[in-house]
Amino acid sequence: MAAAAADFGAAADVLNSTVAHALQVNPTDLRLIGVLREHGPMSAGHLAREASLSPGATTTAIARLVAGGHATRDTDPADRRRALVKLNEKTYNAVESVYASVADAGRDLLQTYAEEQLAVIEGFLRQGQQIQLDAAARVARRRISTGRNPAPGRPGPAGRRVTR
Repeated sequence: MAAAAADFGAAADVLNSTVAHALQVNPTDLRLIGVLREHGPMSAGHLAREASLSPGATTTAIARLVAGGHATRDTDPADRRRALVKLNEKTYNAVESVYASVADAGRDLLQTYAEEQLAVIEGFLRQGQQIQLDAAARVARRRISTGRNPAPGRPGPAGRRVTR
């Protein structure tokens, strides 16, 4: 069972990597594309929060998406001081065609199960999601030692910056 769950996650990674490669974007950029696809145009700050990225990483990724022709930055009609990031139609349609077909196939598969089985599957998925989020929170609270020295300017042991 654990191997099947790991294989499921790995298959999602393969799909996402393949889509990112086809769009000529990196995984972070694809993450932003996914958020914009799901929620529509939004400010950079809102996008950063939805994607769980730092404002700096989000700004850099937005610049790549705009330069690559995947998104635009337009003035917010409700607040002319603010810009909204929006997927272009071609990128939206390309991503939608892939992920919508996967969602359709998943819904078709789920219809083959009884309600009681679906409840068990959903419970497993929700609990598995929480296990992963809890693990991510633990990693965020502590450093994972790789035996490598941190890069110059990065926090080293006890949070001290390394200078060379």
